[in-house]
Amino acid sequence: MKQVWILLFVLAGVWFYGVSEGYIQKPQLDFLKNIEKSQSNKPLEAKVEIIDEESTVIKAIDKALPSVVTVEISKTTTSPGSIEFDPTNPFNPFLERPGREQKVQRNIGSGFAVDKDLVVTNKHVVADTDATYRIVTNDGKAYAVKSSSRDPLNDLAVLKVDTQNLTPITLGDSSKLKLGQLVIAIGTPLGQFPNTVTTGIISGLGRGITAGSPYEGFVEQLDNVIQTDAAINPGNSGGPLINSKGYVVGVNTAVSAESQNIGFAIPVNVVKELMKNFNSSGGQINRPFIGIRYKMLDKAKAILNDVPEGAYVVEVVKDSPAEKAGILVGDIITHFDGSRLQGNDSKILQSKIAKHTIGDRVKMTIWRDSKQKELTLTLQRFE
Repeated sequence: MKQVWILLFVLAGVWFYGVSEGYIQKPQLDFLKNIEKSQSNKPLEAKVEIIDEESTVIKAIDKALPSVVTVEISKTTTSPGSIEFDPTNPFNPFLERPGREQKVQRNIGSGFAVDKDLVVTNKHVVADTDATYRIVTNDGKAYAVKSSSRDPLNDLAVLKVDTQNLTPITLGDSSKLKLGQLVIAIGTPLGQFPNTVTTGIISGLGRGITAGSPYEGFVEQLDNVIQTDAAINPGNSGGPLINSKGYVVGVNTAVSAESQNIGFAIPVNVVKELMKNFNSSGGQINRPFIGIRYKMLDKAKAILNDVPEGAYVVEVVKDSPAEKAGILVGDIITHFDGSRLQGNDSKILQSKIAKHTIGDRVKMTIWRDSKQKELTLTLQRFE
């Protein structure tokens, strides 16, 4: 036992001597230093990444926010009248009380400046032609809307504002959008919280939706829209969806009522085409129309009803080009300007009309009473 202790002391002495003279290294200490070094680097890298993302969003918002406006509606309404019973008047006990007039004024949507006196918003935001509107800028200044030009093809409108002091926003290119790309929605959600911003990503492209307004009860089918998970609420309609550079890539339009984190925006390239039309037409939107309401009969429906594919005419507008050309309710338009109408795309005829200009004479083939008939109509401006 005594020999064992002597051996241990000898080994300990050799180890300490070797360490002090550098013959023996301490790898465990170096290992701890490496761990400490790696741990100190990781939080620094994460911190830099967070700061970069935050600064990108902040810079984009700072660039776009001066161009964003709130749209306010003003309208005089009359409350329903009432009938009161007067027991002291046996000859006329029922008295009719007329309703009272009251002025309603509230924020109804959002928009963004595209020129010093022009604002783009959704058509359904300014759908009430009997109301008056004004816009409120980011710094709280209010300006009256002198005129509203509504696009019959898209849920868009151009507002002419009584000022020359708006800050135009930069329009991007929606054709270059990618899934997963960072986007920021700006607007006045619920009509109560101006300059609200939410972030998200591009969740989908080329979607088809039904857009509308809870205020006006307006609904419209929209195709080829952008889907995003950035929070979009009623009141955000018409506001810009911007990218990380602060450029507009879409116009906030609708939110899904069935689920959360699903919002939609009209691609900004549609706005650019609209503004080209507006500026080239002397400050108004010029769209040709024929004056019908129709439903598409695809191949399955056509076979079921023993009729050809095409646009089934549901309604003909009075004094429209269609009425003047002799189109009747119940007709099926099978060809427009030599192009066949088929499939279930609800906007196929509308898109073909849009390729023409006001005043063009167009040949159409209709199916009526089991016979085909050729008609010619002259396109007029949509009023």
